[in-house]
Amino acid sequence: MIKQAIIPLAGLGTRLLPLTSVFPKELLPINGKPGIEYILDECIDSGIKEVIFIISKKKEIIKKYFHNDKFYKKIIKKKKDRRIIDEYKKILKYKKMIKFVYQNKPKGTGDALLKTKKLIKGKFFLMMLPDDLIIKKNCSKSMIKIHNRYKSSVIASMNVKKKTVSRWGIFKLKKKINKDNSLIEDVFEKPSIKNAPSNKAVIGRYILPYKIFYKLLHLKPGKGGEIHITDAIRSLINENESFIAHSFSGKYLDCGTMNGYIKSTLEIAKI
Repeated sequence: MIKQAIIPLAGLGTRLLPLTSVFPKELLPINGKPGIEYILDECIDSGIKEVIFIISKKKEIIKKYFHNDKFYKKIIKKKKDRRIIDEYKKILKYKKMIKFVYQNKPKGTGDALLKTKKLIKGKFFLMMLPDDLIIKKNCSKSMIKIHNRYKSSVIASMNVKKKTVSRWGIFKLKKKINKDNSLIEDVFEKPSIKNAPSNKAVIGRYILPYKIFYKLLHLKPGKGGEIHITDAIRSLINENESFIAHSFSGKYLDCGTMNGYIKSTLEIAKI
């Protein structure tokens, strides 16, 4: 059973400047609720018991958000406001689940993942990218069901417009398992339109095997001088490790750009 999730949060959030010049993007409110709480709620609903946040020293405020007990106790003692009490109880629930590790130099998602190696206990774990919100249907929960059935790694997948493929990791698929799931033959990090094998994009939900850490340890930096998780996945696929692309049925929201952040608030407000 998958009980642990990793959430990389050390990125600078430059696409959301100037908002992120003093405030981490993961705490920006989306319809009155910090974006990271949507990810945590998805974890809880999926049966995840422990969440590992990867932060940097520049983003200590994320840790403070979940460890601000003195502030809440003082306010509650003074006001006894039911709403504030309920919010504090919710944060305490999150706090019990969360562990923190640090990535102080931005060397890519693969490097961030390596920081968690000593904390992962099972053969597989969930990784979630916080810029990618999936609403209306729990993507992680459906991926875990697929993993339990096939004992395979699983990556969320979505069709994107051909002209945008260079923004994404793109799958080359082998064969369909059923209408929503296909075996992955290869995955390419931000290919050109000419070289893209499909328009099936990687979305920020992964069920990965523990053995990926051994691949990451020996990877050389790729595009942009960073360690890319895509390269480690490709290496595992080349060694016949099974990976499934899962076409999820929820609605995808990109919270990593200013336009996407605004649209996400409007979409969630409709629910």
